[in-house]
Amino acid sequence: MLKTDGLRCWAQIDTDAIAHNVKEIQKLVGDTKVMGIVKANAYGHGALACTKALQKAGVDYFGVACLQEAIELREGNIKDPILILGYTPPTCFEILDQLDLHQSILSYDYAKKMNEWALENHTKLKGHVKLDTGMNRTGFLYQDGAKEKEELLDTWNMPGLQIDGIFSHFPVSDDLEKDSADFTRHQMDLFDEAIEEIKKAGYHPGLRHIQNSYGILNYQDRGYDYCRPGLLYMGVTSDDSVPVLSNPDFIPILSLKAKVSMVKTIPQGATVSYGRHFKAKKPTKIASLTIGYADGLPRICSNQDLKVLIRGHLVPIVGNICMDQCMADISGFDDIKEGDIVTLIGEDQGTTVTLDTITRLAHTINNETLTSITSRVERFDLAALNDQEKDI
Repeated sequence: MLKTDGLRCWAQIDTDAIAHNVKEIQKLVGDTKVMGIVKANAYGHGALACTKALQKAGVDYFGVACLQEAIELREGNIKDPILILGYTPPTCFEILDQLDLHQSILSYDYAKKMNEWALENHTKLKGHVKLDTGMNRTGFLYQDGAKEKEELLDTWNMPGLQIDGIFSHFPVSDDLEKDSADFTRHQMDLFDEAIEEIKKAGYHPGLRHIQNSYGILNYQDRGYDYCRPGLLYMGVTSDDSVPVLSNPDFIPILSLKAKVSMVKTIPQGATVSYGRHFKAKKPTKIASLTIGYADGLPRICSNQDLKVLIRGHLVPIVGNICMDQCMADISGFDDIKEGDIVTLIGEDQGTTVTLDTITRLAHTINNETLTSITSRVERFDLAALNDQEKDI
């Protein structure tokens, strides 16, 4: 059991629920395997803990954004293949080789730099070729009117590269409108076309993967080798209001908690917090809470009737959210006192407040809300705590 006496604000991560969420993903994608995307500290959930939970659920390949994140996993004794989805400076190619990492091959020029370094150092660098079928971020151009076929095939022929896969990315797989759906399907057609060109030239394309989380929800079993869920194995999507073409039973794995630091009654006409945007219309009981925007509670949610749970009571945040604190109107609830636990995301006494509620008020996506939970918010792996108790 988590002891909260010395805590200010914290996140509880139910890593046991990851196995359930992975099973729900696998129901959608059939024989396609799961590459667990654990970049950005597993979207704020804790990269190493989530990676180990994914391993227990049968996941055997992981994706990160950068070299630093890959190093963290290797130092955490993660020996499975790791794909770096973003850019690694050529000065760090030696680390790719030493740690047996797979690097995204982001362009023809980048492939030549990788090949040159590998030949000079009498080794091969492993990688997956990134294909740009419409995201127009990184990757070999492979779109109508702009197909780098010759460069693609020449890359497969480079002796310093061990190409173990090919992948692309969807920009609008979350949008079911016809134009976006047609665009996404055409991306898959282009992806398949490029793979056929590689095969015709006598090369093996390696592992094929293109489906992100919404690609899994809306395009399901496409017969590729891997899919790349991020938020899905954490039990949430980017936006709860966006319709999808499936109905999986996901369990959100993160709860966000804080404490009541003080309770006071302010007189009618008194104002609360910076800017004095909340004015008490009557004597009002105010609770100060130990969380603010420097912890990841967006300041833009101020004065928008954001509600939190204290002792099972839904109470509104009032006044501007401060850097380290915020205030709630707890009028009518005499049982709330200093030291009580505040639930900002999660369940308390049968009532739930969702991550998506904060996100909608912040006019963003759940990805950003989660990754904005800062490092001073301690993360606790509930499964690990339970295992420790069993060992005692």
